[in-house]
Amino acid sequence: MRTQTDVIDAEWEVLPPEEKDKRTRLEPLFRWVAIVMDELIALPNSKFKFGLDPLIGLVPGIGDTASAIVSALVLIQAARRGLPKILLARMSLNILINEIVGIIPGLGDVFSFWFKSNKRNYELFLAHTEKPRHARVSDWFFVIATLAILFVIVATGMFVSFLVLRAIAHFLGLA
Repeated sequence: MRTQTDVIDAEWEVLPPEEKDKRTRLEPLFRWVAIVMDELIALPNSKFKFGLDPLIGLVPGIGDTASAIVSALVLIQAARRGLPKILLARMSLNILINEIVGIIPGLGDVFSFWFKSNKRNYELFLAHTEKPRHARVSDWFFVIATLAILFVIVATGMFVSFLVLRAIAHFLGLA
């Protein structure tokens, strides 16, 4: 006869041991990227740390994209190792938010010092591996709402860019 403890253990034992081993090998990768990209350098006499992400972001045009590519490579490894799609979606949103805000000159650079998307993704990974759970409706609502807001922001930015370019072309007599 099964006890209540057996039922609870059975619910959490969703993955075969070899799958758990694959996922535990991800932890050092997530930790390493979080440290290098978000917490490599500590300011003396303070708790503030930052990494290469905000420094790379200072390079106009390619800096934020380069940081996003490093973060995305870790995400690809996580997807290959079978992390839940909802967790991957939340991690992707952290990278996307960092990338979109990072494009804004000045403000984006300051934001990268604070937001630390890789550290956030590492914390999400740790929370999932310590206590795995199935995606809830609220998780999906969060992801869908965030994607919708990001879509509106990106579409608005593209529209404003189009208007500015059209005005410049009109001013120069090209249109």
